[in-house]
Amino acid sequence: MAAAYKRILLKLGGESLAGPGGFGISPHMAEEIAAKVSAVRDLEVEIAIVMGAGNIWRGRDGLEHGMDRATADHMGMLATVMNALALADALERVGIAPRVQTAIEMRAIAEPYIRLKAIRHLEKGRLVIIGGGTGNPYFTTDTAAALRAVEINADLLIKATKVDGVYTDDPHENPNAERFNHLSYMQALELRLGVMDATAISLCMENDLPILVLNLWQPHSLERAVQREEIGTLISQ
Repeated sequence: MAAAYKRILLKLGGESLAGPGGFGISPHMAEEIAAKVSAVRDLEVEIAIVMGAGNIWRGRDGLEHGMDRATADHMGMLATVMNALALADALERVGIAPRVQTAIEMRAIAEPYIRLKAIRHLEKGRLVIIGGGTGNPYFTTDTAAALRAVEINADLLIKATKVDGVYTDDPHENPNAERFNHLSYMQALELRLGVMDATAISLCMENDLPILVLNLWQPHSLERAVQREEIGTLISQ
């Protein structure tokens, strides 16, 4: 079955790369993600990825000890680049040509993020991994994902998580929590479900960019998503 989307942006939390205990970078987990991404690439979908950093650094931990917010956020941005490099290495080993770009310049290890260059890489069949968040403190990597998705003209923003969609409550703690198949942007904002921050959802709403929240580890979830099968929770107009 052919893909329904030409270009997607995949938002991966740092936890997707984590080793035992939810911290650090596991080469094995990077390889698993590379295999899942490769299966989507086989459907001739152009893919950009924005990385989180929760497996290495959580800014709120620093804030609880009085750390300056900008410093904590800059540390998180650097951690996303480490994750991007680890995933790029795993992708190379499965035959995919990745390009790591960063919002904060570090030319010795990655290209600076340039919108038109990222688009050109995608058009040439390369996969672009974008680290460094937005390059500015006070913005989450969810907002960075929404911003980059809009900039590169993605057809869909996929937020890959450990749960199979958006629920009325945490399904791990509340067995009676109900899953939404579809939400409007305004519903997602008004219900404050915590799926993405308000800035990210608002940016997608303003640019009519659909968001799909799904379980990365559910078999074939990414392939089903790009083929527009019913999976996860779709947030759209």
